[in-house]
Amino acid sequence: MATSDLTWSLSRDLDVRVRARIGLMREQEVVRRIWNIDPTVWTGVGEDQWLGWLSLPIEQRPGLNPAVRLANQVKHEEVSDVVLLGMGGSSLAPEVIRSVTGTKEGYPNLRLLDSTDPAQILAVERQIDLRRTLFLVASKSGSTLEVNILKQYFFHRCVQKFGELEAGSHFVLTTDPGSKLYQIAEQEHFRKIFTGVPTVGGRYSALSNFGIVPAALVGVDVSMMLDRAEAMARRCANDGDENTAFQLGAILGELALAGRDKPTMIAPPALASFGAWLEQLIAESLGKHGKGIIPIDGEIPGRPEVYGDDRVFVHLRYASAPDGATDQAVERLERAGHPVVRIDWPDRHALGAEFYRWEFATAIMGAVLGVNPFDQPDVEESKIVTRRLAGEYERTGKLPDDPAVVREPGMSLHVDARNQKLLATHPPSVAAYFEAFLGLLRPGDYFALLAFIEMNGENEAALQAIRGMVRDRKKVATCVGFGPRFLHSTGQAHKGGPNTGVFLQITCDDAEDIQVPGQRYSFGTIRLAQARGDFEVLSSRGRRLMRIHFKDIKSGLKTLQALVKQTLA
Repeated sequence: MATSDLTWSLSRDLDVRVRARIGLMREQEVVRRIWNIDPTVWTGVGEDQWLGWLSLPIEQRPGLNPAVRLANQVKHEEVSDVVLLGMGGSSLAPEVIRSVTGTKEGYPNLRLLDSTDPAQILAVERQIDLRRTLFLVASKSGSTLEVNILKQYFFHRCVQKFGELEAGSHFVLTTDPGSKLYQIAEQEHFRKIFTGVPTVGGRYSALSNFGIVPAALVGVDVSMMLDRAEAMARRCANDGDENTAFQLGAILGELALAGRDKPTMIAPPALASFGAWLEQLIAESLGKHGKGIIPIDGEIPGRPEVYGDDRVFVHLRYASAPDGATDQAVERLERAGHPVVRIDWPDRHALGAEFYRWEFATAIMGAVLGVNPFDQPDVEESKIVTRRLAGEYERTGKLPDDPAVVREPGMSLHVDARNQKLLATHPPSVAAYFEAFLGLLRPGDYFALLAFIEMNGENEAALQAIRGMVRDRKKVATCVGFGPRFLHSTGQAHKGGPNTGVFLQITCDDAEDIQVPGQRYSFGTIRLAQARGDFEVLSSRGRRLMRIHFKDIKSGLKTLQALVKQTLA
């Protein structure tokens, strides 16, 4: 069936279910009730406090001029780099904007830093000239651990180089009014403070100052971005055929109830970065209370026979720059009988409309599944455990003991008590544990690599090779998450969603560590505390998981590839 820029191809049975769902939601006047800020569309517990994103395309207009003025000043001053210190929605939307729309000539380069990995922090620091760099600190709550310690580090470096009076001029903040970070920014004389909208959650904030300010700084026509978003919002005003966001949400929600709960994003290179933002939006919004949709981003398209019957393929097409290879891959999947949903982008400026389309569609999916799409209870639990571990380190100078079940040269394996019963081998060895671990995968499961390591091209390629081997042999969906950024994204679904994940956590020693100014702990310590905190919460939820720790990550990932290849042979 086709409706404007959204088309879909489903089996007869699935099409009947989807049509029935759309009809039922029209009878229930779901779209009208959303616009009337009615929380009973979902669970009736506070959702009405988080619907400010509905009107952002119009209400954000007055905020454009200050952002554009700052961008013009920064350009005139020949600032070479803007380094965004953020997590989750505060960094993923700007990352997509930079990638899809590009940086306009004469404007600074936008670098994203959403990691506590020392190697990643040092890599950014070594690529910039502090004197020609503006740091854009982004935290909705103002209490995000990673953002606060990154800000502490780079502010300290600027004080060392320029003195306290000048350091603040290199910093701009985006946060909600009255947050603790807002107060600190005032005290430290930040150059500019932009405010968020308290009724807009982080992952729905792409069209607020959290997306608009970095977009303006790299020369994006932010007025056009909001124009496109507003046009999409008007299409979402009723439940007619022009409201493709409503239809998209109904399709993906109903398919999830039918067992196809892993929408797999396929996009040409020009649009590929959109998947990471979409992955966060869907996973964090919908994975809770044992329910959820598990979005799959970044898998290289494979042959139709390597996919199970838990998939639906979401194909993003770029009308102004068609990609023949991607189109052909999706056509093969469609011919093989897999469900396919296509969305056509007219050009790169459609990004504003797509942000809005998917936000509205996600709200509809939440209504179908019966979950609150605006909270993230399990993300908060992981943060609590991390703070406890960090506090213990501050008191004692070490993290709690974490004994390994197996140690071999250059690596160790760590397993909780429940999984050790599932995986125990005689005699114990890394290879034997891996064989038992991958043997836990069943049809309908997904395999997730949770890598608390530097996010760079070499490490990404190694992890992609591993996920490809597992998918092709086990015929299960696969995910790759770099920690700690995935904790603010798919981490919610891992812990709160359906118990269908098999998780391999990867940690490593640091070749070079960095002390957090004013704290006893280092960035490397915090990263390990975050990994162990996530492991503890996953374990408490009865998840199938194992952690492998390497002395050296480069050789370690080669070893891991060999282990997986050997196990699957």
